[in-house]
Amino acid sequence: MRISKKPDERKNEILDAAEMLFGTKGYSKTTINDILNEVGIAKGTFYYYFQSKEEVMDAIVSRYIEAGVEAAKAVVTAPGLTAHEKLLGILMAQKPDTDRKEQMIDQLHQINNAEMHQKSLVETILQLTPVLTEVIEQGIEEGVFQTAYPRETIEFLLVSSQFLFDEGIFEWEPHERLQKAAAFTSIMEKTLGAEEGSFSYILGVIGQGS
Repeated sequence: MRISKKPDERKNEILDAAEMLFGTKGYSKTTINDILNEVGIAKGTFYYYFQSKEEVMDAIVSRYIEAGVEAAKAVVTAPGLTAHEKLLGILMAQKPDTDRKEQMIDQLHQINNAEMHQKSLVETILQLTPVLTEVIEQGIEEGVFQTAYPRETIEFLLVSSQFLFDEGIFEWEPHERLQKAAAFTSIMEKTLGAEEGSFSYILGVIGQGS
């Protein structure tokens, strides 16, 4: 007997199966038929939710971005945290915390997925900007930051960090990454009008890589 499922449940079931297959077989080697067989659905059911394998990958990436943004929002709304504590919490929330997420990041780094990879970086920047802007504005109220352009400053910092420290774009040697992380930390302090050395925790996060 055919089991009927709610649309969201079925959609996530397809995404979960595709994510597993992309991580184990690789994105390029996984076919739509592989996904159909894994979920146990007909081709028509698949195309009701997605038009292509690329659209499935895009949806998986969007889930990770949304999860990261929700985690960031939870940090921002946590009571009693200073602006610096919130920034550190948000940074830690964006780091891969599962093997499956690591595998998906590796797939995005493949040359055939360059366009999708770039799209994921841009979407991350767009969604995190308002969240981080709120933290910077809190820091201004606390007197630890001084900038007339909180949103624009965080946009510049996000864009530069997302691309410069992405291992799928630049393959820095460990000592190069550490040097650039130190420089980025100094730039953050200067552009945000923060005390020298107050962003030392940033160095520890981005200097080590993911």
